[in-house]
Amino acid sequence: MLAMDDLAFGPSMMRRRFRGLWIHADFMRLWTGQTISVFGSLIGATAIAFTAILVLHATPIQLGILSATRLAPGFLTGLIAGAWVDRLRRRPILIGADIGRAVLLATIPLAAVFGLLRIEQLYVVTFFVSILSIFFDVAYESYLPSLIGRDQLIEGNSKFSASASLAEVSGLGLAGWLVQLFTAPVTILIDALSFVVSAISVWLVRVPEQAQVPGFAPNMRLEIVAGLRAVVHHPLLRALAACTLSKEFFGGMYGALVMLYMVRDLGFAPGILGTIWALGGISSLSGAMATGRVTRGLGIGSTMILGLLFSSIAMFLIPLAQGATLTAALLLILQQISGDGPAAIYQINLVSLRQAVTPEQLLGRVSASAEFLRLGAALSGSLLGGLMGRMIGVRATLVVGAVGSLLSTLWLALSPIRSLRVASATVVEPPL
Repeated sequence: MLAMDDLAFGPSMMRRRFRGLWIHADFMRLWTGQTISVFGSLIGATAIAFTAILVLHATPIQLGILSATRLAPGFLTGLIAGAWVDRLRRRPILIGADIGRAVLLATIPLAAVFGLLRIEQLYVVTFFVSILSIFFDVAYESYLPSLIGRDQLIEGNSKFSASASLAEVSGLGLAGWLVQLFTAPVTILIDALSFVVSAISVWLVRVPEQAQVPGFAPNMRLEIVAGLRAVVHHPLLRALAACTLSKEFFGGMYGALVMLYMVRDLGFAPGILGTIWALGGISSLSGAMATGRVTRGLGIGSTMILGLLFSSIAMFLIPLAQGATLTAALLLILQQISGDGPAAIYQINLVSLRQAVTPEQLLGRVSASAEFLRLGAALSGSLLGGLMGRMIGVRATLVVGAVGSLLSTLWLALSPIRSLRVASATVVEPPL
């Protein structure tokens, strides 16, 4: 059972625990691999989008489909991934997912070299890379508490978020210029190589890991149902899931078209956009570094509400921009600076709270259930966003997505999370 103060640290204790993770060799290996992988993934995701827009001249509907192929696997296979992760050792899953993603992504520049690249290949590669990513993400989120302990989750997740933000600063800034210099398909090769490095780093982790031994005969359907019931029956997890459903639906609508708007409607070049996005990484890094201090001062509930509120308000700045002008560039920069930091604070607390209230034997399934709901909502939003972009225009669709994201804050504000100071001591009991 988790103590009430497990995630509430005093300043001196925070300093000791922060140093403790710096000298935690296996955490540092996992962290290093993840940082390199995130760096490559940011470059790769940006390059795939530019490949669709600039090389294959994708339409709004095709971009909606491409976004859907990234989200659909988690919706279709996430619950199965959660059940498998709770049965098996997590580290081999992490390594296998990294290697598989590297091989799949390498096929895109190969096809481009021979003049065979088509939008359908981007769909297929994105689909299967996403399947492996959902297995990796669920395994990682389940693996981290056993590696560093539940009392260090906010610090561990903050470090991962901070390094991801650093990768965003350099990765997104570099991605746009790499696309301009070497073409988008060739830039994707960097992402493939980053997964190889990540696999090696995870392989070097030496803490022994035991596979979970269930107290019943394995039954995939019953195990999946147990994970979903855990989310539905616990008031905190239920509120998080409801907020996530709403936020990701409108976020999927927004995300499917935002790059198209910046490239075609506003007319910004990839290098300029990459530089602007890198500024968002600085904001995310600042948010990650401030998460512990802000959470201790405001409480985890208020911190999450304000983080989601401010990041949603910032979304309105992009559809306000018109043309590749200095004013438009400043609006895009302001959105990155004012939105990415609060978003990082919100996400760190969300993951830490979910990990803290979920017992070891349910971590994989609860994480997968949350991803299932998140990706299902984002998938629906992406497809609808593509259709709405054609019917009412890209800019109007972005406004609708921003309004929906802002209203999603009400799910937290009207739930028990509102008054939560620290991660709850009430751990989810496994459903019978």
